[in-house]
Amino acid sequence: MASRLITACVTTGPVSTAFSDDAVLGAMLEFEVALARAEARLGIIPASAADVIVRAAAARDFPVDAIAEEARRTASLAIPLVNALVDRTEAIDPAAAGYVHWGATSQDVVDTAMLLCVRRAWATIAVDHARLIDSLTRLAAAHADTVMLGRTLLQPAVPVTFGLKCAGWAGALTRCWRIWSDACANLQVLQFGGAAGTLAAFGARGEELEQALAEELGLAIPDAPWHAHRDRIAAFVAASGVHAAAAAKVARDVSLLMQAEVGELSEQGGGSSAMPHKRNPSGSAVVLASAGRLPGLVATALSAAGHEHERGVGGWPGDAALVADALEAAGSAVAALADVVDHLHVDVDRMRQNVEAAAGTVVSEALALYLRQRVGRRRADALVKEALTVVATSRTSLAEAAASIPSIAEHLDPADTPWLADPSTYLGSAGRLQERLLDAAARQDSSGEE
Repeated sequence: MASRLITACVTTGPVSTAFSDDAVLGAMLEFEVALARAEARLGIIPASAADVIVRAAAARDFPVDAIAEEARRTASLAIPLVNALVDRTEAIDPAAAGYVHWGATSQDVVDTAMLLCVRRAWATIAVDHARLIDSLTRLAAAHADTVMLGRTLLQPAVPVTFGLKCAGWAGALTRCWRIWSDACANLQVLQFGGAAGTLAAFGARGEELEQALAEELGLAIPDAPWHAHRDRIAAFVAASGVHAAAAAKVARDVSLLMQAEVGELSEQGGGSSAMPHKRNPSGSAVVLASAGRLPGLVATALSAAGHEHERGVGGWPGDAALVADALEAAGSAVAALADVVDHLHVDVDRMRQNVEAAAGTVVSEALALYLRQRVGRRRADALVKEALTVVATSRTSLAEAAASIPSIAEHLDPADTPWLADPSTYLGSAGRLQERLLDAAARQDSSGEE
């Protein structure tokens, strides 16, 4: 993988470590050790040979640079790794060396090692996701009654609550997490088929060995080896992209609400190297930078999924790097967003001031609907437009403008129009919708517990 410095803003330490050279090498050796042990348990290879293979693999002093260079020549990371393991096994017991990688193929090693790395990375991402949803849920509860401007096409719309906005964020992230976690679970299936996916090297004992190997590695057994069927990989990368998109929506909202002209939210943020007065949406920037990588990776996963026959040319050697890139970027977005929400400052006073600054125009919809019932649609719309013109030219409120126009004032009943005096009362079902979103998020999270 690329330098830790270059990738600092698009990965996290724990996820990057899960795909480090040591981790990948360790996962491949874990497969070879598990294979030897399973074969020895079934009497396919001598137990003594398996013991030597395990000892040789434990050394872990494998030449990473040489293996990587040879992998470019052979288009397979497994070939140089297996050769190195054979050399180390042979140095201990030449007879045992003949049983290294017995009956397996390169893709068995590389694909299964990829899954083991994914599993380790996923555990850290799951912790960050749980932290994120917990923080959003608490923030929503704390601000269930905090009224703010709703904004459509970046312009003031009708009032909403910040609690509803937070619940909407949590709902989308939880839905996308369910899809992503299902895709991850579907990916955690053993890759073991031998030369062309038939386990022919093991005669009638292929399925028995498959079972034993899966138990050693803690992986599920697929219906059949999936050397040339990359749908699970494509689905996993695509789901990573969808979740990252949900995280990007939150980061975009936060960064827009942090603008000085709006000032309703602020991150703990970061400063500027040139302008001491600035407080930048640094966490949101990391989320957006990370999420921005996913669309290209999703496209690559889909275009690379069409493998030829029983093993494709040029597709699978890049799949492990593709999955690592997608998981690192999506995991970075989750972690950065969790940090943003954990330390998010909500300026309730500024939210109220921004609502008040709209001078009641945010309830023009309510006034139009109210008047349409009394004077008809066209007349009502014309009257509301007249009132809005008064607001714009005289710097008065919509309530005052409406009261100054006899054709409107004669129809107004304060008991029926509380929103004219207080736009924060025009919230409709915001509270109930927030409850529904959080209830659904809680159900989906609980259904994913293991």
